[in-house]
Amino acid sequence: MITSKKNEHIKQWKKLQTKKGREQLQAFWIEGFHLVEEAITSEWPVKHIVIGEHIQVPTVCADYPLTVVSDHVFDYLTTTKQPQRIGAIIEFKEPSQVTGHHILLIDAVQDPGNLGTMIRTADAAGFDGVIVGNGSADVYNDKVIRSTQGSLFHIPVIQADLHDQVNALQADGFAVWAAALEHAHTYTTVQPEEKVALIVGNEGAGISEDLIKQADQIVSIPIRGRAESLNVSIAAAILMYYIKG
Repeated sequence: MITSKKNEHIKQWKKLQTKKGREQLQAFWIEGFHLVEEAITSEWPVKHIVIGEHIQVPTVCADYPLTVVSDHVFDYLTTTKQPQRIGAIIEFKEPSQVTGHHILLIDAVQDPGNLGTMIRTADAAGFDGVIVGNGSADVYNDKVIRSTQGSLFHIPVIQADLHDQVNALQADGFAVWAAALEHAHTYTTVQPEEKVALIVGNEGAGISEDLIKQADQIVSIPIRGRAESLNVSIAAAILMYYIKG
């Protein structure tokens, strides 16, 4: 059992709390029984299991390298207030591209909870993949991962330049929809084509003007009450379910 924060393994795993550390090690940290099980059953590359000193090892973890750490060391590795004291180090497994007929594009969404929720909703709605653009929260941020509730392991997610991706999708026969307010059609008046890529944008600024100009359709969701706008993850959910029919 590791009892010191100065242990070399602990120092390396602690780096996974930062984007720089994750990129350096080409891995990320997850925690909680549910997420660890989802990663294993979805056949992601699990490098190591880490558990607290009083935790019973789940059967699903039996075939992986495992280290027991003291509770105060686990608390040093975690960012949650009441950790379940089971975690895992997962290797990056980002596909080079996403394929299918329905893809969500996310432009500069900076709130980790919103980003994770949209990945989870894309999975639930039956979308084929998610492309996260520049300026967005890091997909492997622990808050993003927790918000996906395991959907990160179910649906392809890539991080890429959206301008290039939109061009490639249009060349592949996709109709690109941008969710915006100006010069927009109410979404229910637009019939989804067979292949649709939906762009949603930053919580405050929306989608960048350049991307809106690239889009084939600009769609909006009517605001019938006094609210100024919808949360981006809610708007994305409404539009994704409409597109899927």
